[in-house]
Amino acid sequence: MGNKMNGQTSLESDTPRQLAPAPSREPSAVIPKSRNAWLPGQFFLFSAAISSFGLGVRIPNQDPAAIARGNAFVATADNPSAIYYNPAGILQLSGHNAQVGALGYMNIFADYQSPSGARTENDTEIIPVPQLHYVFAPENSFYALGLGVYSPFGLSMKWPDDSPFATRGIEGKLTYITVNPVAAIRLHPTLSVAAGPTFNHSELELRQSVGLLPGDRFKFKGDNFGYGFNVGALWQPYEEWSFGFAYKSQVKVDHEGTASLDPDPPLPGSFSSSAPLDFPQIITAGISFRPTKDWNIEFDVDWTDWSSVEELNVSGVAPATTLNWHPSFFYEFGVTRYLKNGYNVSAGYFYSEESTSERYFLPTVPDTDLHVGSVGVGYKGEHWSWAAAFQLIAGGWRKIDNNVNPSVNGKYKLWTPTLSFSAGYHY
Repeated sequence: MGNKMNGQTSLESDTPRQLAPAPSREPSAVIPKSRNAWLPGQFFLFSAAISSFGLGVRIPNQDPAAIARGNAFVATADNPSAIYYNPAGILQLSGHNAQVGALGYMNIFADYQSPSGARTENDTEIIPVPQLHYVFAPENSFYALGLGVYSPFGLSMKWPDDSPFATRGIEGKLTYITVNPVAAIRLHPTLSVAAGPTFNHSELELRQSVGLLPGDRFKFKGDNFGYGFNVGALWQPYEEWSFGFAYKSQVKVDHEGTASLDPDPPLPGSFSSSAPLDFPQIITAGISFRPTKDWNIEFDVDWTDWSSVEELNVSGVAPATTLNWHPSFFYEFGVTRYLKNGYNVSAGYFYSEESTSERYFLPTVPDTDLHVGSVGVGYKGEHWSWAAAFQLIAGGWRKIDNNVNPSVNGKYKLWTPTLSFSAGYHY
């Protein structure tokens, strides 16, 4: 996340305190009111590793036709996925338009090299991300309605249980789904605007070593709902030029669920807990140039306000971990060539800036600057349409040598390929 995930909090201060030995009394006698009163100051909750790379926890890839263009789509937005990219674009459609699709992260390959040269690789997995969009636009009408179901945030990261930074985080997973109804109106033959609420459900899972006993573990799992909105505008003053703008609001989710410290005894076992997390506001603007009807060239700038991610405080465990994420940009470029008989080919590139600080870097969020290239093909017929895209996300080594937890210091690198496909029907 575009991609900036995938895509997360820990609990530690700049000056870690010494580990205290676990009490020898029964847990029930040790933690009658405050379950965390006995916990040593060096026990950290790893910053919800809900992202897996420099895209943060974002998943900007919501449509293969857009992905193939490097997600440079806010000023084009001419299929039902415009609900995500720029909802004002749905007025370019007519009648009933349904589109289903899926994005597959074909393993996220992360690599860690310690200062001594020892290497650790993450546990890989294929991560599917579904998408569903529907638009109703009456013929020659000034309005259109749409409904999107998609995952704008998420992904996961899992390191081996014996990784050198296990007390800083072993596994983090975020599952995030958005339901987004929108309405668009045409204010002028060249200008359309749109807006809609977002209803969001987020589920967060965290796991790490405690560092007190062999095989001990901390786990958290919680979920909840959050609400926001998105708006968009599309202006095409000339046939060759189009300008797009989209805004997605910040969403606050207080994940409520259960935390556990095992083995129990001597650790306290399960208890109710919560972990609030603020998902960032996003602004995208772009310009599309169509020198002829056969070409579409677009450049976009996308800003994500990651400053909302300051910490993750898992209640009942320890002090919140500082994150101090900062805003970052995507710079997106894409081109599409329209061929005969409804076919098209596209290529694109975008650059994703890192969003996390070296001081509070987390292995479960191996964030770095990323280069993202893509290609794709598509078809649009009288009723049916389809699109497919391949994307490669890669970043160079990021060196960390001033972390609050010295076990995190070293170099991190990642890369991942994605495949996506969609099919649509219009009548």
